[in-house]
Amino acid sequence: MSRRYARQEALWGTEGQAKLANATVAVIGAGGLGSPALLYLAGAGVGRILLFDDDVVSLSNLQRQVIHGMDDIGGPKTASAAETIHQLNPEVQVLQYPRLSSATALAHLAEADVLLDGTDNFEARYLCSWACHELGIPHVWASILGFDAQLSVFWSGHGPVYEDVFPTAPAPGSVPSCSQAGVLGPVVGTVGSAMALEALKYLTGTGTLLTGKIGYFDALTCTWEYIPVVAGGATPTQPADAPEVRTVPSGYRIIDVRTEEERAEHSIPGSEHFLLDRILAGENPRLGHDEPAVIHCAGGIRSAQAVAALRERGYTQVYSLRGGINAWLEQNTA
Repeated sequence: MSRRYARQEALWGTEGQAKLANATVAVIGAGGLGSPALLYLAGAGVGRILLFDDDVVSLSNLQRQVIHGMDDIGGPKTASAAETIHQLNPEVQVLQYPRLSSATALAHLAEADVLLDGTDNFEARYLCSWACHELGIPHVWASILGFDAQLSVFWSGHGPVYEDVFPTAPAPGSVPSCSQAGVLGPVVGTVGSAMALEALKYLTGTGTLLTGKIGYFDALTCTWEYIPVVAGGATPTQPADAPEVRTVPSGYRIIDVRTEEERAEHSIPGSEHFLLDRILAGENPRLGHDEPAVIHCAGGIRSAQAVAALRERGYTQVYSLRGGINAWLEQNTA
């Protein structure tokens, strides 16, 4: 029995610990959910972690994304998380990747034993679901909004899949983001830790997985409620990548769909103004159908609506700026 893992080897023995050392866990997102999950996976001695995230650390992340620190601001979240993991447990190998993409997901995840889905948008969750279905591995999923959280383990062939609960994505802009609805650090800490727990249970063969039910956590009462979910025959299919970007590529036009009042406070240099209401009313900006452009709003909700409307009209190269001007300001101002 090792000194490092003695407390948990008392629960699942050296055989269970050896299973962890030989395991590969994919974690999609090094943000609010991924941060506590990564720390507990590393502390437990998971042999290898495949970490996917294309974002950089910003000051507003630190309230809940506890794997990062002040010195990491402006740097890649994957690098920051990998360094923290190394300091915690140098025995754990971390392979860093940018955002999980539809074209490369199966190749990058081929050796994963289980996937933890800490993403914050439906396109990415459908991609995780499809990849897990194709690879035959469990999909540990959680979602946070305000004081509430949801958690489940989807596993194709063994129980429901994500599409049994969410057969189609809601309309763009209809679900508020964490920046709009708010999120508490202890809530993501609670649920992210539970995600790690489900992975450790699966890898060591301990306990019963949270399959066939969704756990709802109410932070205001600090209670869990469990709702049964049955497999309804849904089959995950390969989704397209979300039409969004983190940064504005060189040479792209920038279209601001916010109000005049919002634009008067802050604007991205070189951006053009075209109200979202005009796009939703059927008007189009002066833009070629194949001309690349990035559309932004405050946080990404309205720009996603604009992109969806314009793509339906044949504008194939328009993209939403993820996080909107709020994220841009964090990255471009001291």
